[in-house]
Amino acid sequence: MTQTTPVLVVGATGALGGQVVDELLKTGKRVRALVRPTTDASKLEARGVEIARGDMLDLDSLVAAMRDADAVITTAAGYTRRGKDAHDIDTIGNENLAEAAHRVGVRRFVLTSILTSDQTPQVPHFWHKKLAEDHLDKRGVPFVALRPGAFLDQLATTTRNPLEKGLLWMGKTDVPLTFVLTSDLAGSLAAAVDAEVTDGERIDIGWDRPVSVREVADLMSRQARQTVKVRAVPATVTRVVGAAVGPFVPMVKDMVAMFRWFDSGAYVADTRSQARLLGPLPTAEDAIARLTTTLSNATAGTR
Repeated sequence: MTQTTPVLVVGATGALGGQVVDELLKTGKRVRALVRPTTDASKLEARGVEIARGDMLDLDSLVAAMRDADAVITTAAGYTRRGKDAHDIDTIGNENLAEAAHRVGVRRFVLTSILTSDQTPQVPHFWHKKLAEDHLDKRGVPFVALRPGAFLDQLATTTRNPLEKGLLWMGKTDVPLTFVLTSDLAGSLAAAVDAEVTDGERIDIGWDRPVSVREVADLMSRQARQTVKVRAVPATVTRVVGAAVGPFVPMVKDMVAMFRWFDSGAYVADTRSQARLLGPLPTAEDAIARLTTTLSNATAGTR
């Protein structure tokens, strides 16, 4: 049975947000999506999603979109969009979301944050998520922040299908860190709408254990029954590139700082709250097997 009041999804036209919409619809939730005035929303409308036209940089439009909403889930991230307003989305936009939620009085606000965001002022797009949490806290918005690890399905396929060209990694390949898959995180975000959590709770999101990129390649190799190589760019090279290009392309500097943090060994989730509040943890073996199957199907489809 569909609920009467909607869940507003901010970022519904993105890869993660679109899957959050799917998860909410599966459970009978009524879904409303914040969509920019110039963005095509026909695919969402065809699935029965209500469209609220607005923009994260337009506070009044956010207030209107949240009006009578039961909850809000935001997956929006300017960093991944790489547009001219990326920084403003991650700063002003997130502050506007917090202010709108405060004015409207939503029951729950679910924020897609980032693992260790509160420890990494040197990684701008991580730190902006920590500041987004602070904005919600400051305004007394009843929120829960999910802090996922690195998106393996996105990192592994940034420039190539790893089953065809290998895994490309910038830095150390033997340091364990926390990964997630987009689809699994989408399920957790949808579940967080009604989970029995404490207001202001921050929940690390990951698998049953951290794994190194070398172990990821080994597990992929076994699943695919072929050798998946790791092609590592040495940390010294990424630092030189960051120093040369970073002042002109902020995203490059940001990315280099992120991989340096990965190399520190501190990018590891404490998943006890996740298991207690959001259900069983995905195992590394199962998650990588599912990703490998998807990649295999994609490879077969291009032949």
